[in-house]
Amino acid sequence: MKKYLGIYLKNEKEINILREANRIVSTILDALQESVRPGIKTMDLEEIALTWCSRYDVKPAFKGYRGFPYAICCSVNEQVVHGFPSERELREGDIVSIDFGVIYQGFYGDSARTFPVGQISTQSQRLLDVTRNALDIGIQAATVGNQLHDISRAIQQYVEKEGCAVVKRFVGHGIGRSLHEKPEIPNFIPQRYTDIPLKTGMVLAIEPMVTAGNDEVEILPDRWTAVTKDQSLAAHFEHTIALTSKGPEVLSKSFAEYGQGRVQ
Repeated sequence: MKKYLGIYLKNEKEINILREANRIVSTILDALQESVRPGIKTMDLEEIALTWCSRYDVKPAFKGYRGFPYAICCSVNEQVVHGFPSERELREGDIVSIDFGVIYQGFYGDSARTFPVGQISTQSQRLLDVTRNALDIGIQAATVGNQLHDISRAIQQYVEKEGCAVVKRFVGHGIGRSLHEKPEIPNFIPQRYTDIPLKTGMVLAIEPMVTAGNDEVEILPDRWTAVTKDQSLAAHFEHTIALTSKGPEVLSKSFAEYGQGRVQ
């Protein structure tokens, strides 16, 4: 594994393992998506994820990571990220963000999606659409020859043009043998930064977190769950991508979303 400015560049063999790790993550998120409905407890989603980890003989990446106690981050409505699954029942009109990862053959997969619970409001659906579009726009900017902060700029400009706010407290990251590797990938242009040319072999987790209000968040007493200070709704989408000479490859692409078959 080569290093460039402290960033691990993955070879073809390593990207193949990362591709499988993220395929597993995507398949499990597809299963969770099928299970999200009014009345289900968020702890039930945790158990579903653990069952699928056992089926694939993989370890949940988040459980125990820096003391995080669960396999999934499950964040409802105004919760931005790092929410705990619990006995809380999802209700019609909620939105729920699930961030999930696995460890497969020593490499990490990582992806997040925000799901509607039953019928949601037009405003909630618009937030989901803006956040998902922001992820796609960020991925499109992640091409060899561009700069790292071209990704950040593309996401921030789009989100703010749509009248939403980018959460600045949390950022995307490199990923490989560690869950969080260099470089950090903010979804905004920092006041001070040194840009980094994007190179073939970089594997990045891009993850815009977007609110319908302002960008300020606070951490609940559990020391993990981040919520919007103004109690506005938040959404979160994340893909792990590999940079190739032919463009960015989405390793965590959803089978359900892209019509490549259903969960078996």
